[in-house]
Amino acid sequence: MNAQTERFTINGPAGVLEIARDLAAAPDGQVRGTAVIAHPHPLFSGTMDNKVVQTLARAFVASGWNAVRFNFRGVGASQGSYDKGTGEQADMLAVVQQLAGEGPLALAGFSFGSFVMSHVLAELWPQRQIEKAVFVGTAATRFAVAAVPPEAHERSLVIHGEADDVVPLSDVMNWARPQILPVTVIPDGAHFFHGQLPLLKGLVMRHLSAVV
Repeated sequence: MNAQTERFTINGPAGVLEIARDLAAAPDGQVRGTAVIAHPHPLFSGTMDNKVVQTLARAFVASGWNAVRFNFRGVGASQGSYDKGTGEQADMLAVVQQLAGEGPLALAGFSFGSFVMSHVLAELWPQRQIEKAVFVGTAATRFAVAAVPPEAHERSLVIHGEADDVVPLSDVMNWARPQILPVTVIPDGAHFFHGQLPLLKGLVMRHLSAVV
């Protein structure tokens, strides 16, 4: 993301996982915690360097969070192969366990990454408080996205493009409606938010600044 981005590997469930970490740029010098961000579908060129994923990382860093991105198994230098979300969930849990410590934790994901993150959130919630969760372009068309724990609704932000040509807004609404989970819709926004990434960053930063 920038010259200060740390790139390294950790041991994951299927071999090494490639990591990119950016440290918080907190004006007051206080680090709020660690955010772990998941990328789009591995079989459709999704990587941790995707522009939306980098935008999420920038929003967290500017809001005082250390931002950790990672490549799912089989992507970049990460070992293993695509596992339809099950193995990828284990990958994200391994990143959380090894790099997020015991301090405040935030989770975020884009597209397929939001689907994976939803299951990580559901698994971790009973045992560990998640300070913030950010779902962007949630892949509710082809995947069974987990419900957000009711107690986590106020800590969660769901953003979707009105004109998303990969995941129709109606599919995300069908996932959110039974939960009465609010969805923030970006007018005329496409799946990759071309020309609207600054707006996306601003919405995420506003969510991160909210006190729950």
